[in-house]
Amino acid sequence: MAKGAVRSLALLALTLTFLGPAAAQTKPAVTEVGVAPKSFLFVGNSFYYYNNSMHSVFLNFVRAADKSGAAGYRATSATISGSGLNWHDMDAYLKPGGMASYSFVGDNEVVFNSFDKPFDVVIMNDCSQCPVHPKLAGLFHEYAKKHSDTVRARGAVPVLFMTWAYADKPDMTQSLAEQYTKAGNDNKALVVPAGLAFAKALATKPDLVLYAADKRHPSPAGTYLGAATLYAALFRQSPAGSPAAMAGVDPDLAKLLAGVAWETVQEYYAP
Repeated sequence: MAKGAVRSLALLALTLTFLGPAAAQTKPAVTEVGVAPKSFLFVGNSFYYYNNSMHSVFLNFVRAADKSGAAGYRATSATISGSGLNWHDMDAYLKPGGMASYSFVGDNEVVFNSFDKPFDVVIMNDCSQCPVHPKLAGLFHEYAKKHSDTVRARGAVPVLFMTWAYADKPDMTQSLAEQYTKAGNDNKALVVPAGLAFAKALATKPDLVLYAADKRHPSPAGTYLGAATLYAALFRQSPAGSPAAMAGVDPDLAKLLAGVAWETVQEYYAP
């Protein structure tokens, strides 16, 4: 084969590599959450709380999948605008008699709970660029460990939620995926590949609107995709075909996003 043809094929292969959906270079060591969770604490920032909060959308997936009546599932969101992991007092969230110690039912009746532990799983994310920022990456890894240790000491399971690249900085995907995967491996924690799901969805359908106008926070479709990916990762079941609905996400779009979430989870955890 002529040198020019070889060079052209090499360039084509390189181009396809960069155009395709991103993936973490490091493979995740943990591929199962290890429990059958019914209670969930989301610890993070505005990436969670946009669009009436990702925890509520995620809970819709969980309840829709439970044919036994969906009793007993609950989720709480502890978010601070602009926060990194080091802004959160994890032990305060999980101490007995604090968060989730009572609930409102019926006509505002108060019920005091007596859980043996407040939550089964704690799902954590850092600020949108903290894991890859030269001045903040160290804090990400430091507090991924500190919080994972605290979560386990309180009887729950730590999970890291990989965030997505900014709409105008898609190159962030690869580095975010790498740092979250490394932190998950270092702390024996499951990582939810939401950022990779965003990249895969946009590679599949580039005109998808996954972002708010600021190009960082999620649109309703972005929140739906994040929740679907989390559901797929924790329960290792496809969210495709779920009756879980969300305002601003039509059924055809929901089906597409749920399929992307399931494919991303299968690819990320594959040996």
